[in-house]
Amino acid sequence: MRTLFTWMMAAAASLVAPATVAFAADKPVLTIYTYESFTSEWGPGPAIETAFEENCNCDLQFVSLDSSIGILGRVQLEGAGSKADIVLGLDTNLMATARNTGLFAPHGTTLAGRTSLPVEFSDDVFVPFDWGHFAFVYNSETMAQPPVSMQELVDAPESLRIVIQDPRTATPGLGLLLWVKSVYGDDAPEAWAKLEPKIVTVTKGWWDAYSMFLEGEADMVLSYSTSPAYHVIAESTDKFKAAAFNEGHYMQVEVAAMMKNAPQPELASQFMDFILDDGFQSVIPTTNWMYPAGKASVPEAFGDLISPAKSLLFTPEQVAQNKSAWVAEWQGALSQ
Repeated sequence: MRTLFTWMMAAAASLVAPATVAFAADKPVLTIYTYESFTSEWGPGPAIETAFEENCNCDLQFVSLDSSIGILGRVQLEGAGSKADIVLGLDTNLMATARNTGLFAPHGTTLAGRTSLPVEFSDDVFVPFDWGHFAFVYNSETMAQPPVSMQELVDAPESLRIVIQDPRTATPGLGLLLWVKSVYGDDAPEAWAKLEPKIVTVTKGWWDAYSMFLEGEADMVLSYSTSPAYHVIAESTDKFKAAAFNEGHYMQVEVAAMMKNAPQPELASQFMDFILDDGFQSVIPTTNWMYPAGKASVPEAFGDLISPAKSLLFTPEQVAQNKSAWVAEWQGALSQ
């Protein structure tokens, strides 16, 4: 809601609007497609925009889309005529599909010595900007003994209520699909069939599921191992925990890529190099609530998070080749 103060400021600004507009019009616009939470006032977008604009003499504009999968779908629909210079928010599970569109260009930046990922990452098109592990989050005040493995979750009583996301529309949902496949292989349909009675609902996006959990509509929610850090730092409560599974946790590495027909190729290249700089990386832990892909430090609260014994990760090519079949397998198991 606009306050009297902000209304007065807007009115005053309107007196010099012609000069301001003319000045802004002289600056080139760098357009970045990303997901909604990245650009929200509590997300990393505003701080990153300010940091980059300090040195680029440009106007960085984010275009918010509903999900990482939605970002890729948008540029595929727009094709070579897309207004986007950069897409930010894909992950390794979408990289091969994105590369195969032919819409993206080599980033031309140096990754060696600038990243701190727990897995090797080397790619000429995609630049990593953060990473984390998927996990089931629970309230320790209402659940004293959470499952200690995926198998224990699968075998849990049907009274256990969990909420997850759709792998066709949300990257956490796709992450869980691949997590279950990593653990069970050809027996994944049987695992899904046993999980199905415990699933309260399958949501389109992460926030829909997480808000249901916070409102007490589920005992556990599919999220990230870093989610509890938010509650510690922003809400001063440590009651929310991530359950550590002894089979390991599926990993997510989020990436950015530059469009081959970027309207502002020089600015796009500059931003791709900026991604691993401190101006970008330092805001990731407490705004996107993930681990930075670069050398930035993390808050003390991150030291109390679970540390998966094993990081599970299919190659981008494996995901691209099998995703459709695995999604169909998931649909079939949950519809029985």
